[in-house]
Amino acid sequence: MIFLRSIVVWLVFIFAESLNGTVRNFWLIPSLGDFWAHQISFVTGSILVVAIATIFVKWLDATRTWQLLSIGLLWLLLTLAFEICLGRFILGYSWERIAADYNLLQGGLMPIGLVLLILAPVIAAKIRGVFDQKSRQHG
Repeated sequence: MIFLRSIVVWLVFIFAESLNGTVRNFWLIPSLGDFWAHQISFVTGSILVVAIATIFVKWLDATRTWQLLSIGLLWLLLTLAFEICLGRFILGYSWERIAADYNLLQGGLMPIGLVLLILAPVIAAKIRGVFDQKSRQHG
């Protein structure tokens, strides 16, 4: 059940991040340029990820650190698959264009976002206090 609920929450993420990307493309890039638009979009996307995880973490019904990290890893894998499929096969981006989002030296912040995605369920659980006593003692 945790697995299916995790996918549902990920779908909420993707919807919210798609709106975030739409705002970036239609309003931020024309106003601020590509670099700053992506930086701002990264911050707002990170806030969205943690907020959504915090809203849904109790519903996920995971109380152990390993469960929460597993959910985060699932979210990472689903996000990578989505990003590659959308970018390459739907939007027709080159592999170089897709890879640019993952290049920290060129301002691509996706690797940091993916780490945050893995940690988001744990952060949310700490915020909401959903760890059980056994989890607190043994991690």
